[in-house]
Amino acid sequence: MRAQVRAFDAELIAFRRDLHSHPELGRQEFRTTKLLVDRLALAGLSPRVLPGGTGLIVDLVPPGTPAGTKLLAFRADIDALPIDDAKTDVPYRSTVPGRAHACGHDVHTSIALGTALVLADAMRAGRLRQPVRLIFQPAEEVMPGGALDVIKADGMVGVGRIFAVHCDPKVLVGKVGLKVGAITSACDRLVLSLDGPGGHTARPHLTTDLVTVIARLAADLPGAMARRMDPRWGVSLVWGRIAAGSAPNVIPQHAELEGTVRCLELPGWREAPDVLHELIAKMAETGRAKWSLDYHRGVPPVVNEVASIAQLEKAMIRQFGSGGEEVVEETEQSLGGEDFSWYLEHAPGALARLGVRAPDETAVRDLHQGRFDVDERAIAVGVELFASLALEHAQI
Repeated sequence: MRAQVRAFDAELIAFRRDLHSHPELGRQEFRTTKLLVDRLALAGLSPRVLPGGTGLIVDLVPPGTPAGTKLLAFRADIDALPIDDAKTDVPYRSTVPGRAHACGHDVHTSIALGTALVLADAMRAGRLRQPVRLIFQPAEEVMPGGALDVIKADGMVGVGRIFAVHCDPKVLVGKVGLKVGAITSACDRLVLSLDGPGGHTARPHLTTDLVTVIARLAADLPGAMARRMDPRWGVSLVWGRIAAGSAPNVIPQHAELEGTVRCLELPGWREAPDVLHELIAKMAETGRAKWSLDYHRGVPPVVNEVASIAQLEKAMIRQFGSGGEEVVEETEQSLGGEDFSWYLEHAPGALARLGVRAPDETAVRDLHQGRFDVDERAIAVGVELFASLALEHAQI
């Protein structure tokens, strides 16, 4: 298998660099989708583009597969981020201002493509014994995420188990980080709007002092929320934007707070909106402000299934640990959100953290930063891991 995977090394690295140079935002990935469709068709496969025109699904079903046999699925996300690529020392730097693959989705996409190519060869040789689905998902970085687009297009119908990897710049290339249970967190977005009649700063007692009210809410609401909810749920409210006023002697008529709510556990995610509404109502009433809360449900935590983690660990050790190397490490739950969680509402599965840090890399290039880059040997590791699950190890 390693020789089969390595035969695609140069092509997949070139493909990843092409995507990196031409990043596209969520639900705008038309060029990326066309590249994938063309290459998969060249391999004799029949990809199906999602109704929105970006993202696709492709099935590999061995001849003679009984009707109703469950599919083993692998998911990759294909969108980029709305930030500048700060790298100046690589030929594949983004050519699109304000757009960059700074989260490794170009790597995930290349891994899924490579898996499809290897498994297509295996199917023609009669070595693929179970049906496989590759999901190339758009819009992971936006809310609501593109996983819901895939599910709405019946992308999880017939799937018995699903796997994904996500680049982790803290993990060395050649390794994966695994965790049973929650590996990411729930993440919601909210916009709190306050309104009042406005007025002169010389007479705050005759109006609603929105600046003071919004400042108090910004400072006090996170702590009040933490005291109302079980601390074991790990609920975190953090503001990212505050806006009020346009002149030093004018009390404004409108103010806004915008931020995120993140939760480690599902019960906290379910309770957070009701608790926030109750607390805001009390605080805003004290300041005589009218208020409205635009609460956007994001994603629940990704909760890895025990059996799926065991299969990932077995495949990694079988493929890469024969020389006694430690190729699997335990990883921690992060407060980041991942819409892979929606797939796990429909089938068991797991998300692994894929090592992308070069051995000689002294500084960690964190996700969602303009300097982010990877050791491209991680692509072959991901392809071999997925292909081995499909051909040898995965049990549905």
